[in-house]
Amino acid sequence: MTTRTDAPTRREQILKEAARLFAERGFHGVGVDEIGAAVGISGPGLYRHFAGKDAMLAELLVGISGQLLTGARRRLAEADGVAGAEEVLDSLIEGHIDFAIDDRPLITLHDRELDRLRDSDRKLVRQLQRQYVELWVSVVREVYPALTEPSARSAVHSVFGLLNSTPHLSRTGTLPGRTATATQLHRMARGAFAAAGTE
Repeated sequence: MTTRTDAPTRREQILKEAARLFAERGFHGVGVDEIGAAVGISGPGLYRHFAGKDAMLAELLVGISGQLLTGARRRLAEADGVAGAEEVLDSLIEGHIDFAIDDRPLITLHDRELDRLRDSDRKLVRQLQRQYVELWVSVVREVYPALTEPSARSAVHSVFGLLNSTPHLSRTGTLPGRTATATQLHRMARGAFAAAGTE
């Protein structure tokens, strides 16, 4: 999930291509030489940037979990004192939609390959994800005060499932367009929270 406009570094290029290839063919279906070829360097040249495929996978999955959490914290900080809970929730949804649309290979990768991480990396991913969820839970409960904490947490996980379904919707070129897809996902996420909030 990046919003930077400058050219990606070689390391970022490698990670992007590794994510794409791992998502398309599975972690074990991709060799280091193929990843290198995708960015125009030799397979052995990758070892100047990463210790191996395991290191790439860990950086991808830990990295995106950290980016989501950092982005959510930034949105909350920017809204502090200037926006109501409804606007904050909309902002969180928008941030997650950006990830769900723009980083679809990482969603597939997370679903398929998380268990391949070392225990320490997998625990770090889970820790970052829990913190991310709890930020959402606090905002959701401000908007829908009737929701208990467990119900709000369940609703947040359900909305993540909805938003993270983008890799399964269709091939990239056959979605109705980024803006239309984002608008529809946002409307559905708010609808899901509203439905949960009427309990």
